[in-house]
Amino acid sequence: MIYNTKMKRLALPEYGRNIQSMVDYCLTIEDREERTNCAYAIVATMGNLFPQLGDLSEYKHLLWDHLAIMSDFKLDIDYPYEVVKKESLNNCPDRVPYSSPKNLRFRHYGKLIQGMIDKAAELTDPEEKKELSVYIANYMKKCYILYNKDGVADEKIFDDLRNLSKGDIRLTPDEVTLEDCRDLIASQTPASSKKKKKK
Repeated sequence: MIYNTKMKRLALPEYGRNIQSMVDYCLTIEDREERTNCAYAIVATMGNLFPQLGDLSEYKHLLWDHLAIMSDFKLDIDYPYEVVKKESLNNCPDRVPYSSPKNLRFRHYGKLIQGMIDKAAELTDPEEKKELSVYIANYMKKCYILYNKDGVADEKIFDDLRNLSKGDIRLTPDEVTLEDCRDLIASQTPASSKKKKKK
């Protein structure tokens, strides 16, 4: 008995060894027209394995790409689509540049918070500046609690905000009270878990 592990490695195992055998046989047909007809029959059989995708034109194109791959790109026929090139299969995509913000002092607040603080510091209207600063402080508190579930005192948030704004934004507990930690944590609880608690 010959085990599959002893046999030729399948290029696309999802189609099985029988389809691969059909492709291998197709490669041996000398007449080009007969070889092309055989290829169409193989692609039709491949499509029958996944009938739910049969009406998609992109899927039909993909089947011909797979046929080319299984034949190791040696099948000389009239393809109805331009099939994938062998050299493009092993090409790695370009590396996605990852911007790691330098000199990020408080990572738990995220990199966008500094831009928000800079915009608030530029405002000339005192009321508008204070309103935006309070909003930013509440957002910072929310970020901090996501980072540290034990909670945080408002003084700590005001101190961090003053440091990040280089002393330009100064809030005190006497004039501003930030949102309660418990309210912020509750807002992060998924609705499904809240329903379970009510039961």
